[in-house]
Formats: sequence, C-alpha cells, structure tokens
Amino acid sequence: MPCTPHPGALDMDLAEFFEQGGPLMWVILAAAVVGVFVFMERLYSLSRPKILPRAFVDRVRAKVAKGEIKEAQLLCEENDSSIARMMAAGLRAHRGGKERGGVKEAVEEVAGREIAFLDKYVDVVGTVASITPLMGLLGTVIGMIQVFQRFVGAYAQGQATPDVFAQGIWTALITTAYGLMVAIPMLVLYKILQGRNDRLIVEMEEDAMGLVDLLESQGKAEAEA
Repeated sequence: MPCTPHPGALDMDLAEFFEQGGPLMWVILAAAVVGVFVFMERLYSLSRPKILPRAFVDRVRAKVAKGEIKEAQLLCEENDSSIARMMAAGLRAHRGGKERGGVKEAVEEVAGREIAFLDKYVDVVGTVASITPLMGLLGTVIGMIQVFQRFVGAYAQGQATPDVFAQGIWTALITTAYGLMVAIPMLVLYKILQGRNDRLIVEMEEDAMGLVDLLESQGKAEAEA
C-alpha cells in the first residue's frame, strides 16, 4: 500500500519546515549567522589594502634601492598594513647593524604574529561547516526516536498506519537537510578564506625576503664603495 503524504506537506514553505524541525533548527540557524558574520568580517579585515598594498611595497623597495633606509623605515612605520610591520622590523634590524641572519630573524618574528592575525577566527567558519551536519543528524536521530515511540503507542491502540510512520520520518529528516544546507556553503566560504590567506602569506613572505636581499645588496655596495 503506497504511503500517503501528510495533507498539506507539499505546500509547506521554508518557515513551516523550520517550525517542524524543532528546537535544533534554531541552533543550526545561530551557527549559520555566526559563520556568515565571521566570513564577512574576515573578508573586510583581510582585504589586500590592509594586508599587502602593492603600491606601498614598491615605494619602500624604491627607497631602499636608492639607499634611503631611514626614509623607508619611516614610511613603513606610518603604514598600518601587515607587510609594513614586517618590513619595518627588517629595516630597524638592518639600521641596528645586524647581518642578514639577524634581519631575517626580525622579519620572521613579526611575520609569525601577522600570520596568526590572518588566521584568527577563520577556523570558526570551518567549525560551523563541520558541526551543522552533526547537529542536523542529532535532530534526525531524536526525531526518529520520537517517531518510533509514537508508532508503538499507535500500534498498541490499533491506529498504526503507514502514513503516520512516513510523516514522522520526513519530519525527522528536516534537521539533517537544514544542517547540510548550512554546511555546504560554509565549507565553500571556509575554503575561500583559507585560499585567500595562503596567497597573502606567500606574497608577504616573498616581499619581506625580497627586502632582506635588497638590504644585503645595499650593504655590500656601501662596503665596496
């Protein structure tokens, strides 16, 4: 005997499905809001002008190439980007008389802090992507337990019918569906942030090490002169 859907089930909108899903739907929704908020905040905080402004890097390199080390350091200290702080550390170390190893160490020390800033809160988005399907599955398991409890009670009263059982099953599956609806885009957003961070980190390291090489070249040129 084919199962008959609950009257009006096919006409439900998302709000009605949300209500049918139970309390865990609110937890999944809250996780989604947190994930989207963190993603937007990270996109703003990790924008290229705030982390690695290309025009600024070119200006600093031009000054160093001309031997204007002090001016380049002042330029870095006036800028609030991550690469500026890394370059400023290298320039200070160079002006303090440190060799290439000391300059590189100073840059790497600041780079560690800047990389930690880039990675800050990114894992929150990944965590939302990981836990929302589990929360949805938990809601489904709880719903299935309740379905079987009701079915056993209805069977004892001689009222157990396939449509009652089917209605309980599709209602229990709502939380899993919503959990996946949140998790899939959150995973994509997490990968976007990770990829963005990785690219910025590689570029910052290349620019910082390029400055170290340029300072070493300048030091050799001055020594030969």
